[in-house]
Amino acid sequence: MSGRGIPDRTLLWGTAATQLIGWGTLYTPFPLTVAPIEAELGWSRVLLNAAYTCGLLAAGLGAIPAGRWLDRNGPRAMMTLGAFGASALLVAMSLVQNPLAYFALWILIGVVQAMCLWGTAMAVVVAEAREPTRAITAITFITGMTGTIFLPLTDWLIGHLGWRGALQVLAAMQFVAATMTWAMLREARAPARGAAITAGPSLWARLRQPAFAGLALCFAAHAFIGTGLGAHLIPLLRERGWPEGMVLLLAAAHGPAQVAARGVLFVLGRRVTMRGVGRLATGLLPVAMLALAAGPSSLPLTLVFVASFAVADGLLTIVRSAGAAEILGREGFGAINGALSAVAMLPRTVAPFALALVWEGAGGYGPVPWMLVGVGLMAAGSFLVAATARGE
Repeated sequence: MSGRGIPDRTLLWGTAATQLIGWGTLYTPFPLTVAPIEAELGWSRVLLNAAYTCGLLAAGLGAIPAGRWLDRNGPRAMMTLGAFGASALLVAMSLVQNPLAYFALWILIGVVQAMCLWGTAMAVVVAEAREPTRAITAITFITGMTGTIFLPLTDWLIGHLGWRGALQVLAAMQFVAATMTWAMLREARAPARGAAITAGPSLWARLRQPAFAGLALCFAAHAFIGTGLGAHLIPLLRERGWPEGMVLLLAAAHGPAQVAARGVLFVLGRRVTMRGVGRLATGLLPVAMLALAAGPSSLPLTLVFVASFAVADGLLTIVRSAGAAEILGREGFGAINGALSAVAMLPRTVAPFALALVWEGAGGYGPVPWMLVGVGLMAAGSFLVAATARGE
């Protein structure tokens, strides 16, 4: 890319704020809206999770086209349109009465996610920042508080305004984030002449590398766990008999633990590599799932799960962008990042629906954590392959 570029401070704070609000309005509220939608409209939990799954599928399908557009045309038009579209879709969701409309709205939310949320935003940071790893770490230090802020906020809004009113307030917040996106990207560098040509071969060359395959499988396994638990952790903890206040506290604690892990990583700076960070994070995934499986009524084991999963999840969010750039290179990174997102599409989209089916078939969440232990082991093994393979 060419041109002046976004100042580092503007890039860091603008990206952090817009991503925190974007995820906090579009995805964090979903598990809290399931019960009131079930109660008001009589739709099943499987149907609601199937619609959510379709949204994730649309986001995955849109990842590569969005990445290619970014490499060729720059980020401002696409990300601004996606961010304002997200606000409009939240308003529409607050008015929904029909299951088909609910499905359609989630599909469109998936499309705007591909246009303006994490993968696209991190590709902009990789292209614009002088030190992408430190910038991404600092951004995720802030966005790690998304659940801590938006879970209790959304719960309070639903309690006072109902789920429809809550979504309308969240839509207004997303409109502010969209305006910030438009303003921040005015100074983004224009794509270098010929970027449309170089991005394609760069992508396909990386698709053939063992390092790409290892990263793709690792991120796919992590996506299955993260998305599945994102949709089901609160009902799982409720099923185990934890008081409602404790359920929300355990779910919201994910954010501060993520922030603490990222803070340590930021302080360490160049003394660690993304390969080393990835090995640690993926090793913690099966440990966390085992603690969740083995201790349904044990507070100490549940706290081990919360801490281990939050640290792993928080670090892997950084590895997902900075680690991929370190291992695979920064050339044509928008399309490369999109390809990694697309590979994670199937497990990400299947996870909420699959866990809902397991819950329904087993009459409870008992088998779910044990299944996730195996998925965590897959993530750890595949990252080891990527970390030891040559990514050049």
